Amino acid sequence: MKKANDPSGFSVSDLLGLGQQSARKSYYRELSARLEELEVERNRYKWLFENALHGIFQASLSGKLRAANPALATMLDDPSVAYTLERCARFDALFVNATTGQQLRDLLLIQGHVTGQTTLLQGASGRQVPVAITLIKKPAELAGDEDLIEGFVADITERERARQHLETLNAHLEARVADRTQALERLNEELRSARDAAEFANHSKDRYLAAASHDLLQPMNAARLLVASLQERLNDSDNLALIERVQNSLEGAEAILSDLLDISKLDHGQVQPQLRHFRLDDILSHLAEEFAPVAQRKGLTLRYVPCHQAVTSDPHLLSRIVRNFLANACRYTQRGGICLGVRRHSDDSLAVHVVDSGIGIPESDYQLIFREFHQLNATRARDRQGVGLGLAIVERISQRLEHPLSVRSAPGQGSCFAVRVPRANGISFSQTPAPSAPFSADAEFEGVRVLILDNEPAILEGMALLLSEWQISCDTALDVAAAKACLEAPDMLLVDLHLDENVTGLEAIRQLRHHWHDPQLPAAIISADRSDHWQRRLRHAGVPQLNKPVRPGKLRALLRSLLNG
Repeated sequence: MKKANDPSGFSVSDLLGLGQQSARKSYYRELSARLEELEVERNRYKWLFENALHGIFQASLSGKLRAANPALATMLDDPSVAYTLERCARFDALFVNATTGQQLRDLLLIQGHVTGQTTLLQGASGRQVPVAITLIKKPAELAGDEDLIEGFVADITERERARQHLETLNAHLEARVADRTQALERLNEELRSARDAAEFANHSKDRYLAAASHDLLQPMNAARLLVASLQERLNDSDNLALIERVQNSLEGAEAILSDLLDISKLDHGQVQPQLRHFRLDDILSHLAEEFAPVAQRKGLTLRYVPCHQAVTSDPHLLSRIVRNFLANACRYTQRGGICLGVRRHSDDSLAVHVVDSGIGIPESDYQLIFREFHQLNATRARDRQGVGLGLAIVERISQRLEHPLSVRSAPGQGSCFAVRVPRANGISFSQTPAPSAPFSADAEFEGVRVLILDNEPAILEGMALLLSEWQISCDTALDVAAAKACLEAPDMLLVDLHLDENVTGLEAIRQLRHHWHDPQLPAAIISADRSDHWQRRLRHAGVPQLNKPVRPGKLRALLRSLLNG
C-alpha cells in the first residue's frame, strides 16, 4: 500500500481527491455551488452596469477605453455602446479637451481617487455634455492583468442650465439694481440740489432779514425816540392818547420784526447758550423797571419781589423768556396787577413766576399757545397783537437752555407762567446788589452828561430830545472825530455798533476812552444788529447792548445801570 508521505506514489487525481468516487462527488457539489454563486454575482453586476442611471466606463491606465454602459452612450448621444467604444477608443477622447483626461489620470495616480470633478464630455453630435465625474483606481490584483480606471459619470446638464439661468437672473437683477441705483443717485443728486437750493434760499432769507431788520429798525428807532420825546413834553390828554397809539403801533411793528428774526435764528441753530453764574436780581430788577411804565399806562400795578439767589443760565436768553411772560401779562390783563417773583422749586432749582389777573387760558389750550402764529381769543383782526410767535420763541429757547416751562391758568382767573432755572449752589458774589431806584424819578439824571455817537442824524436828534426831557445834557456826533471835538468829557457813552467807514462801536469806545484818559468810562452799544456773533463779542468786552428800536423804559434802566457801575 502506498504511503501518504510518499508523493511519488500518488497520481494527480489522487492528490485532487478524485481518485475515489465518493470524494469526487463531494468536491463537484461544492465547486458547482460556488460557481453558481459567482455566476449570480456576475449577472447582478452586469445588470447593474447595463441598467445604471449614471454613466459607467472602464479604461486602462495606458489610456484605452475598455468598457462603457448604455447610460454613458445615451448621455453622449451615441446610438450604442459599441459606437461609443469605437468613437472614443482612447480615454482622453471622452473629454472636450484632451488634456483634461491626462490631468485626471495624473490626479488619480497621486490621490488614488477623484471625486465629483466637473468637466465637459464630447458628445457624438458635437454637443458638450457637462458632467460630474468620479474616478477610482482598480489595482491589477483585482483587475486581472493591469491597473484599471473605473469612472462614474453624472449628467449635470439640468443643474448647469439652472446655474446658467440663475446667473442670467442674477445678471438681470444686478442690471436692474444698477439701473435703480443710478436712478436713486440721480434722484439723490436732484434732492441734494434741491436741498442746496433750499439752504441757499434760507441763507438768503436770513441775510435779507438781517439786512432788512437793520434798515427797518434804524428809522423805527428814530421814530420811537421822537415819539417818546413828544410824549414826555405833552400834557394834553387827547394828544397823549394819540401819541400812545402811535407808540403802540411802533411797538407792535418792532415786536413782529423781532419775533421773525428770533424764530429764524432759533430754527437754524444760530442761537447758542452762553451759560454763566449770576444773580437773578441782576436781570429781573431791570425787567421790572422796563415794564413798570407799560403796566402803569394800562392802569395796572407791577410788583416785583427781589431775589438775590444765584443761578446758572444765559442771562440774555433767560431775560427773553421772562420778558415775553411780562409782555403777555401786560397785553392780556385789563384790570388788577402783575407779580414777578421767584420760588424755590427744589434744592437744585428755582422757578421764576409771572402771575397776572388777566383773561386766563383754558387747560385744553395750554399746548396751542406755544404754536407758531397762534393767538387765543383773536378770531378777529382787531383782536390780534403781533403774529403769535412769542411763546413759540420762548419754548425753543427753553429747550436750548433745558429750562422746563409750566403754565397754570383758568378762564377769568388769570395765569401763571414759570420757567425753572438751575441754582448755582456754593457761588458767592463779592458785590451786593445796589438797591433799585424808583421806577420814575424826574431828577435822577439831573446833571448827567451823555455823548451819543450814531451815523443816523434822525436817531441823534430823537435820542437827544428824549434824554433832555430826563434832565440829561447831551452831545451828539456822527463819527469818532466829531466826538473827540466835544469840549467836555461825558459821564457815559451811547454808541452805535456799525459806524461809517467800517468803524465799530467797540473801536469807537476804545478810542474815546483813550482820548479822555478814562479806561473805565461807562459805555453802552445801541444797535439794530442782534446777531449772536456780536452779542458774544460785546459780552466778552463787558459792554452792555441795547437793541434798536430803543424803548424808553429799557433806556432809563440802562442809564441807571451805567451810573451805578
